[in-house]
Amino acid sequence: MTTTWRMRFELSDSPGALARVTVRLAAADCNVLALHVIPVPGGVLDEIVVQAGEGVLPADLVEAVRSEGAKRVRITRADVRDLVDEPTAALRAAKMALIDPGRTAEALRQVLAADSVTHGEADEGQVQLGDLVARRGWARFTQVELARAQALLDLVEAQTPAIRGILSDDGVALVLRPGSAADEEAVAGLHSRCSMKTLFNRYHSGMRTVPRRWLHRLLNPPRGTTVLAQCADQVVALGQLIHTGTPDCAEISLLVEDAWQQRGVGTALLRALASDAGAAGYSELVAWCLPSENALVRAAARAGLPTTTRREDGLLRVSIAPRGHAPKTPIATVVAEKTR
Repeated sequence: MTTTWRMRFELSDSPGALARVTVRLAAADCNVLALHVIPVPGGVLDEIVVQAGEGVLPADLVEAVRSEGAKRVRITRADVRDLVDEPTAALRAAKMALIDPGRTAEALRQVLAADSVTHGEADEGQVQLGDLVARRGWARFTQVELARAQALLDLVEAQTPAIRGILSDDGVALVLRPGSAADEEAVAGLHSRCSMKTLFNRYHSGMRTVPRRWLHRLLNPPRGTTVLAQCADQVVALGQLIHTGTPDCAEISLLVEDAWQQRGVGTALLRALASDAGAAGYSELVAWCLPSENALVRAAARAGLPTTTRREDGLLRVSIAPRGHAPKTPIATVVAEKTR
């Protein structure tokens, strides 16, 4: 039975040094499947993915490369993902994190070939990347790898909704900003000030307040983002943009406190979410409303976003096209005058 291994080592910068290593491995009935040269201060690291012959042990591989002058040899098991060239692997990981920011840690783990990437504080020998900690026991992280990881984090952060200032229709200043776990109490307060009708229109179930266990998921959706509208120290509205699993489609939802409805807050929130959706590559936003509830359609009309609707499973399916995209399935276009 053959086993695939990933090895890193330093070689002297002399002609034929790496070729001699591969010849030595071939003599041990091993097949080199991939090769990368990683720049490091003062030289380079060589990384190879090797399929070992039957009965060849990791110690045999280490001894083979050391016999040709390799130093600081490290070895770990490899899998099929290690056979993908690094730029392709990094692009795939970036796509994963952009579609679902909740998978950023997994994307970083793949980019770094790390043992694990988790939230927390780094201990000795570990690497801190924002609020994430990367661990790898078989080899130290190189500066090139860490730069690549930081670029991935910067890309994901660039797609996060920005802090934006808006004015309500009656001239009150508000801020639109990303939600976070620290906003649980504020979001619970928002729900407590909403009428049962407003909550029913949003959640399609009879409820007076939102269950506490929902708050974390509302603020940290696993496949999307949450944007809050805040006036002074109160959160007065909440919008979500959730990836549906279809590459170019996201689900959108709004909750606006009763006292702030029909003051342009929902329109501003929807416009901001549509802008974020367009930047993320979505061409369609979908919302599910009660047939008698048309506030979201009115908000889209005021925001200048093309909208189509149709009845489906007893609900109104609202399809909204982010600016610059044509609406899908133009069954009926609805235009209204006032919004939340």
